[in-house]
Amino acid sequence: MNPELLDILCCPETHQKLALADPALVERLNAKALAGTLKNRAGQTVGGKLDGGLLRADGLYLYPIRDGLPNLLIDEAVLVGD
Repeated sequence: MNPELLDILCCPETHQKLALADPALVERLNAKALAGTLKNRAGQTVGGKLDGGLLRADGLYLYPIRDGLPNLLIDEAVLVGD
Protein backbone atom coordinates (compact mmCIF):
# COMPACT_ATOMS: atom_id res chain seq x y z
CA MET A 1 0.00 0.00 0.00
CA ASN A 2 1.19 3.47 -0.83
CA PRO A 3 2.73 5.01 2.33
CA GLU A 4 1.31 8.45 1.48
CA LEU A 5 -2.19 7.00 1.28
CA LEU A 6 -1.69 5.13 4.53
CA ASP A 7 -0.69 8.40 6.22
CA ILE A 8 -4.04 10.02 5.42
CA LEU A 9 -6.34 7.06 6.09
CA CYS A 10 -7.98 6.77 9.48
CA CYS A 11 -10.71 4.76 11.13
CA PRO A 12 -14.06 6.15 9.96
CA GLU A 13 -15.55 5.54 13.41
CA THR A 14 -12.92 6.76 15.87
CA HIS A 15 -10.48 8.59 13.55
CA GLN A 16 -7.61 6.56 14.98
CA LYS A 17 -4.57 5.97 12.83
CA LEU A 18 -4.51 2.78 10.75
CA ALA A 19 -1.48 0.59 10.08
CA LEU A 20 -0.89 -2.40 7.85
CA ALA A 21 -1.67 -5.57 9.75
CA ASP A 22 1.04 -8.09 10.44
CA PRO A 23 0.91 -10.99 7.94
CA ALA A 24 0.58 -13.47 10.82
CA LEU A 25 -2.61 -11.73 11.97
CA VAL A 26 -4.03 -11.76 8.45
CA GLU A 27 -3.19 -15.46 8.17
CA ARG A 28 -4.98 -16.18 11.46
CA LEU A 29 -8.07 -14.26 10.31
CA ASN A 30 -8.01 -16.03 6.95
CA ALA A 31 -8.01 -19.39 8.76
CA LYS A 32 -11.12 -18.29 10.65
CA ALA A 33 -12.73 -17.11 7.40
CA LEU A 34 -12.00 -20.48 5.79
CA ALA A 35 -13.59 -22.21 8.79
CA GLY A 36 -16.65 -19.96 8.48
CA THR A 37 -16.20 -18.43 11.93
CA LEU A 38 -14.97 -14.94 11.02
CA LYS A 39 -17.69 -12.31 11.30
CA ASN A 40 -17.70 -8.60 10.63
CA ARG A 41 -19.26 -5.94 12.85
CA ALA A 42 -22.57 -6.33 11.03
CA GLY A 43 -22.63 -9.97 12.16
CA GLN A 44 -22.17 -11.34 8.65
CA THR A 45 -19.77 -14.18 7.94
CA VAL A 46 -16.69 -12.94 6.13
CA GLY A 47 -16.21 -15.04 3.04
CA GLY A 48 -13.11 -15.30 0.95
CA LYS A 49 -9.51 -14.59 1.68
CA LEU A 50 -8.25 -11.23 2.91
CA ASP A 51 -5.22 -9.93 1.03
CA GLY A 52 -4.30 -7.83 4.03
CA GLY A 53 -5.82 -5.46 6.50
CA LEU A 54 -5.58 -2.07 8.14
CA LEU A 55 -5.42 -2.40 11.90
CA ARG A 56 -6.86 0.33 14.06
CA ALA A 57 -4.37 1.92 16.51
CA ASP A 58 -6.11 0.36 19.52
CA GLY A 59 -5.74 -3.08 17.91
CA LEU A 60 -9.43 -3.95 18.25
CA TYR A 61 -10.60 -3.86 14.64
CA LEU A 62 -9.16 -4.60 11.24
CA TYR A 63 -10.48 -3.19 7.99
CA PRO A 64 -10.02 -5.78 5.24
CA ILE A 65 -7.97 -5.25 2.09
CA ARG A 66 -9.00 -7.15 -1.02
CA ASP A 67 -7.55 -6.71 -4.49
CA GLY A 68 -5.37 -3.91 -3.11
CA LEU A 69 -8.35 -1.85 -1.93
CA PRO A 70 -9.13 -1.23 1.74
CA ASN A 71 -12.78 -1.47 2.77
CA LEU A 72 -13.29 1.26 5.36
CA LEU A 73 -16.98 0.70 6.02
CA ILE A 74 -17.56 0.41 9.78
CA ASP A 75 -19.81 -2.65 9.40
CA GLU A 76 -17.13 -4.46 7.38
CA ALA A 77 -14.51 -4.18 10.14
CA VAL A 78 -13.47 -7.44 11.78
CA LEU A 79 -12.97 -7.82 15.52
CA VAL A 80 -9.37 -8.94 15.97
CA GLY A 81 -9.64 -10.46 19.46
CA ASP A 82 -11.32 -13.82 19.99
